[in-house]
Amino acid sequence: MNLRVFFCLFFVVVFARSQEENREHSYTLDANAFYGSIMLHNADISHLIRNHPSGVILGYNRKTFGLEEWQQYYNYPDLGASFIYQNSHNETLGDAYGLYAHFNFYFFKRNLQFRIGQGLAYATNPYDRETNFRNNAYGSKFLSSTFMMFNFHKEYLYKNLGLKLGLSVIHYSNANVKAPNTSTNTIAFNAGLVYSLDGEEMEYISQEKEKITEPVRYNLVLRGGVNESDNIGHGQYGFFIFSGYADKRLGRRSAIQLGTDVFFSNFLKELIEFQSVSFPENNIDADTDYKRVGVFLGHELFINKLSIGTQLGYYVYYPFDFEGKVYNRLSLKRYFGDKLFGAVSLKSHGAAAEAVEFGIGVRL
Repeated sequence: MNLRVFFCLFFVVVFARSQEENREHSYTLDANAFYGSIMLHNADISHLIRNHPSGVILGYNRKTFGLEEWQQYYNYPDLGASFIYQNSHNETLGDAYGLYAHFNFYFFKRNLQFRIGQGLAYATNPYDRETNFRNNAYGSKFLSSTFMMFNFHKEYLYKNLGLKLGLSVIHYSNANVKAPNTSTNTIAFNAGLVYSLDGEEMEYISQEKEKITEPVRYNLVLRGGVNESDNIGHGQYGFFIFSGYADKRLGRRSAIQLGTDVFFSNFLKELIEFQSVSFPENNIDADTDYKRVGVFLGHELFINKLSIGTQLGYYVYYPFDFEGKVYNRLSLKRYFGDKLFGAVSLKSHGAAAEAVEFGIGVRL
């Protein structure tokens, strides 16, 4: 599809939808052009950094005005969707198209906007052993992608038009679902316009906030997925993780966690066997246990029925050395009622991703 046609359809669809929604909400569209650089976070991608990427970021935003209490706690954020097209100006790396769900948070009398989005991207020219072996950044066509924008944001400068100006960071990675996966991070300057679909902004509601107190709660989580070692061509293997932890709410927005993980990562079985045969000088026994056990300390940030979790862990059972004993996890959770939740997590060792984990859990 021609890119300009896609942009037109994007705006027509969201504009039409906005007219049908309840008038208790207000909507904006924004469009930003960006120009920047791919950061050298890993020396292995230095050959791919030859030109400055450019592109566009399109956004559709639904404002909140405090009709729900959680909105007041976060200074009336926006919920929305974004589309990003990035032209790398590099034939080897190719271009990327991404769709995201995002939040906009506001600071300094709503003049500073922080947008964070998570979604999926399509890479036009990923690694191929025969035709594109130099692209070690993207091992697959479909990538996980996260982006952030830090913008001066001013609406209604001229009628319904406003201005956005700031910096963006765009991350592409397949989280070791398939090797290679050195990934890219683009930092860019962006500038654009914001258009309000409603004539006047509604008033913000401010009410006395209720305190939340809870006893210690106990959580059980089962996570799973597929991943591959960094050795290209070794194949994808399934994994699963059992987790148990206790959490304590510190208020409406936060909880702290303490727990343990038990990892069954089948790609390590293959990696142990490979290294025992190919590198006998390392004295690795082919029968080395591939399982790991970790303990972690975490934090959970509650945003309505969603939450963002961060955990820092340490392996207490670690028979095979893989990427070090410290690990970290970033999770997005969605609660279904008071007890059940689903989660998507990125588990890493520092900046080196190991896997994307899909999980289900219960909070008792």
